[in-house]
Amino acid sequence: MSMSDSDSSSSYGVEYKNFKQISRDRLLHEMLRSAKTGDSKSTWKVLIMDKLTVKIMSHSCKMADITNEGFPLVEDIMKRRQPLPTMDAIYFIQPTRENVIMFLSDMSGRTPLYRKAFVFFSSSIPRELVMDIKKDARLLPRIGALREMNLEYFAIDSQGFITNNDRALEELFRDEENNRKAVACLNVMATRVATVFASLREFPFVRFRAAKSLDATTMTTFRDLIPTKLAAGVWDCLMKYKKSIPNFPQTETCELLIIDRTVDQIAPVIHEWTYDAMCHDLLNMEGNKYVHEVPGKNGGPPERKDVLLEDHDPLWLELRHAHIADASERLPDKMTNFISKNKAAQIQHGSRGTGEMSTRDLQKMVQALPQYSEQIDKLSIHIEIAGKINRIIRESDLRELGQLEQDLVFGDAGMKEVIKFLTRKEDTSRENKLRLIMILAAIYPEKMEGEKGLNLMKVARLTNEDMIAVNNLRMLGGAPNTTKKSLTGALALKFDIHKKKRAARKDRSGEEETWQLSRFYPILEELIEKVCKNELSNEDYPCLNDPSPTFHGTPYAGSVIHNPTAHSMRSRRTPTWARPRGSDDGYSSDSGLKHASSDFKKMGQRIFIFIVGGATRSELRVCHKLTSKLKREVILGSSSLDDPAQFITKLKILSSQELSLDDLQI
Repeated sequence: MSMSDSDSSSSYGVEYKNFKQISRDRLLHEMLRSAKTGDSKSTWKVLIMDKLTVKIMSHSCKMADITNEGFPLVEDIMKRRQPLPTMDAIYFIQPTRENVIMFLSDMSGRTPLYRKAFVFFSSSIPRELVMDIKKDARLLPRIGALREMNLEYFAIDSQGFITNNDRALEELFRDEENNRKAVACLNVMATRVATVFASLREFPFVRFRAAKSLDATTMTTFRDLIPTKLAAGVWDCLMKYKKSIPNFPQTETCELLIIDRTVDQIAPVIHEWTYDAMCHDLLNMEGNKYVHEVPGKNGGPPERKDVLLEDHDPLWLELRHAHIADASERLPDKMTNFISKNKAAQIQHGSRGTGEMSTRDLQKMVQALPQYSEQIDKLSIHIEIAGKINRIIRESDLRELGQLEQDLVFGDAGMKEVIKFLTRKEDTSRENKLRLIMILAAIYPEKMEGEKGLNLMKVARLTNEDMIAVNNLRMLGGAPNTTKKSLTGALALKFDIHKKKRAARKDRSGEEETWQLSRFYPILEELIEKVCKNELSNEDYPCLNDPSPTFHGTPYAGSVIHNPTAHSMRSRRTPTWARPRGSDDGYSSDSGLKHASSDFKKMGQRIFIFIVGGATRSELRVCHKLTSKLKREVILGSSSLDDPAQFITKLKILSSQELSLDDLQI
């Protein structure tokens, strides 16, 4: 029996693997295959997990992967299980007292449930729990391994992970004197973030967004110190890893920047026009599952079929970061091209009669049938999805709303244009009006105060609950919370609409023609570029390990990009819905991996960004885009990945003790 961290040094051979591939290899090869050697004699084994670790596994591996490793049976540690005394078991569990008690119950006594147990903990196990296991003399010979995997995150993307702290916004940013929940949330988050670096064998420079006080007399709140406290927690874990994990780097190998949702309140609510974001924003998807109807058998009623929009679908990988207009143009072209090249497709679509076909042609057609069936299904599903999205865009008149959102962000529109839109477009959905008001509130927080906010609420016909979300968004940005003020009474429609317009972003689109509604970019894009160029202010973003000035001068720090040209605020313009395909603005394809996959060996050191309070799909897209541009793999982590509806629901909960995520619907 060994009590050590599982050694993942084998993951770093000649072949470069991305973040998700390394996570998958650790679970399949280091953990599951470890039971094939040494004391293990059974061919088939049982895999036992808890509610968290089964999600960790499912985000990195498919059930077929687990079965292929010799595990036909997957069990829940908290459920009663059938004894299988001739089979070995692998336990992949969190290091909690409840799990250890269940494990001892399984394997202690005269008749253990399994022949031998190989135990892997998702993070560091407290010493007292190790002693509880070791003090049972009868148990020890039945343990084939006792190790810390240190892998406690969900790999949601080849360059993204979440820590499954879905209530982080509520637990960390709510105004409460009792911050016990907040401290517990940060401790769990710190442990899970640190396990990313344990898995990748990376030791980062740890930078974080410093607390900002209004003046010397202002007291710093717990909320102000969230990135600081999380950075300290991650650092403590890393220091333990340096001493306990074999082959863990002793000097810095990458960079980590910890920020929170306060850095950008616009990204979570603005309409993002990529295929991926539109799918999750406009369609009623459950996670990554899209449900569509297929014709019933023998003329029966239509059947519902689940389709997962994930990495295993090459078409999804290619189109997910494309602008919806680009994706909609390319799909029919792909269908035409596929039919022209596939023998079975040609027969199906009548381009050649079977009577003219030779035996050789028939053989080719039969060989092409499986590919035809699979490809035609995937293309048809994506064409259906794109068509449904475009129909919603037309019916909701989203283009005009999207243009106004972008104009607000870039200073080309202000309160006057918002009021004009709200009075002219009364049939706009309440959710879309709320999102527009939230963007306005993020740029002009003072316009939401007192009577101004009440007047705007009346024009937009928002509810009190909606205005709670607006005010809580302002609170994230540092504005005083006004939710306790009365939201009723007679309202005089008076607005201060003649003040100078304010921009929340500089226009970075350059002179090239671009897709309409693609000007917006999250603040994260600027931050990542500054990390790469070593231009982050040490005052605003201090470093716990105080990197030496020579670090960024080494060739391992990645390519330093040229300074962007000075930006001037441009007047409102009308870019085309379609634009040349040659330009690379992060919308044309999965641009982060388009050129980078074959160039990973030439990459500089990794950049990790962690956002407390939820990340957005636009921020994940930016990480892919900048990986290609900066020649450094950029990995995004967060407490959760939120679509606009989820984020708004969480904002509403911030002001309510009684409500839960299940209670609120937009």
